[in-house]
Amino acid sequence: MAVHPNQRINQPAFICCVQWTYSNAPFNLPQRPPESRETSKMNDAPDTGYQVFARKYRPETFADLVGQDAMVRTLKNAFEADRIAQAFIMTGIRGTGKTSTARIIAKGMNCIGADGTGGPTTEPCGICEHCTAIIEGRHVDVMEMDAASRTGVGDIREIIESVQYRAASARYKIYIIDEVHMLSNSAFNALLKTLEEPPEHVKFIFATTEIRKVPVTVLSRCQRFDLRRIEPEVMIALMQKIATAEGAEIADDALALITRAAEGSARDATSLLDQAISHGAGETTADQVRAMLGLADRGRVLDLFDLIMKGDASASLIELGAQYAEGADPLAVLRDLAEITHWVSVVKITPDAADDPTIGPDERSRGTQMAEALPMRALARMWQMLLKSLEEVADAPNAMMAAEMAVIRLTHVADLPSPEELVRKLGDLPPPPASLPGGGQGAAASGQPASAQGQVHSTHSGPGPNGPKMSAVPATEADLALSRYPTFEHVIELIRANRDVKLLVEVEGCVSLAAYQPGRIEFVPANNAPSDLAQRLGSALQRWTGNRWAVTLVNDGGAETIAEKRDADENALKAEAAAHPLVQAVLAQFPKAKITKITTPEEQEAEAMADALPEVDDEWDPFEED
Repeated sequence: MAVHPNQRINQPAFICCVQWTYSNAPFNLPQRPPESRETSKMNDAPDTGYQVFARKYRPETFADLVGQDAMVRTLKNAFEADRIAQAFIMTGIRGTGKTSTARIIAKGMNCIGADGTGGPTTEPCGICEHCTAIIEGRHVDVMEMDAASRTGVGDIREIIESVQYRAASARYKIYIIDEVHMLSNSAFNALLKTLEEPPEHVKFIFATTEIRKVPVTVLSRCQRFDLRRIEPEVMIALMQKIATAEGAEIADDALALITRAAEGSARDATSLLDQAISHGAGETTADQVRAMLGLADRGRVLDLFDLIMKGDASASLIELGAQYAEGADPLAVLRDLAEITHWVSVVKITPDAADDPTIGPDERSRGTQMAEALPMRALARMWQMLLKSLEEVADAPNAMMAAEMAVIRLTHVADLPSPEELVRKLGDLPPPPASLPGGGQGAAASGQPASAQGQVHSTHSGPGPNGPKMSAVPATEADLALSRYPTFEHVIELIRANRDVKLLVEVEGCVSLAAYQPGRIEFVPANNAPSDLAQRLGSALQRWTGNRWAVTLVNDGGAETIAEKRDADENALKAEAAAHPLVQAVLAQFPKAKITKITTPEEQEAEAMADALPEVDDEWDPFEED
């Protein structure tokens, strides 16, 4: 084949020509036997006989995938009905099998069976030339691309130019793009048209951990599969199967620790299991796994949590120091405390959450008891303070000192009473001497012996012009001073004399007096009354009179406010005016109109007389000299 020196040769077309030459050669070329997965060598590297678990036990068929039953069922039905989509997108957290699923789909599409006559299947044979080449990552028609390192539009342009050529040897040409969300916007836009109408022999399979970063225009052209986190029970069973295959002994509680640390990722779990078996060198225990992961003893963290919730600061610091001396990270201890707080809170709301297989029997029993004993308010307060403490410990120059201060704070707030308990305790206390009628402060407050204190005899009288009154016989100097304000009107004059206009307006318009005696005011607040009116009124009267005033809110028994009494006549005139037919007609045409002022004929005449010009004296001469 003659090729011009400047002519660009497309790689897939060139490969097809080479394969055609091989198939028509007059002699037989030596064929290299296919290598199994366990004995495959990349770039002729020496075989060390060891392969990490994450690669050794990577799923090769849909039957090997764990925890993704819904996706497997959908794909099997699609293959059986010959409804294979043109593009797939796999999303989920790391290590749930996105890329492995993409390779399984690629094998299933191109598998020809052991006899070479098979079609697309969800159970690839694993021994045909296409399955073997895909397993070893050397199939020329199955191209994997890492979008994290090839993000530009130029990389996508190479794919667009090559899709027009048929597959070299396989049934489909498949492009697997991992971490597709890392592509640039220009790359996504360049791929859209090809992704929407690809040739029949081309399939796209995308994988991503950040599905929200993929444009909607791309998602709408793909069949989406969400890979779920692996459930703890399934994860433990998977690791037990691997440990049995490796002939390793590992305790069940150690598997529970690994499962909890993996957070639903099968790859993380198998990698940690590989490390744990090497760390244990025989039988691996939970203590060895805990030391490997840098975790604190769960039981001791529960002890620390219990001491904190009991408010025992000294014992809590001793326990924290003991864990630190044994190598526990203070930040990890606080994280475990936060995790326990969350778990106990969930168990309190949903008791079935205690049946988590990653939780040991002893820990489950203690957590259930704590959930029954601790109030939700204390757990919520513990959670909020731990979140703040985690930030402080992470930023502190000395993590242990910050952790100790966090524990001290937690112990001091752990036994704080709830608002209901606080109100109940305050209600059970005897009233203080300051609350006695007349504002007396008791013997201890005045510095005089009890015998020198006068007695106050209070009697209740019927309602007067200012509402119900309470009269008292003054017996102390404070009572004598307060006797200068025998009625509520005197209090109003005191406020007016001190020029507190805001307080005066609020008292006149918002206070419905229920009971009054010098030094004590009870009133029903109006709907528009400020919430702190009673406090400000009591403080102002104490500041002006030098004696304590008890200002109390009540629910009923209040008389009319001063503003209501003052405006009674005006309100009656407004009501009479509103009943006039002409006014009603105006209000009907203007529903939002209000009567703001009523002027009587007499007032109008007085205003007119005041505005009239004085009569001019004809005999007055402005130029006349005196």
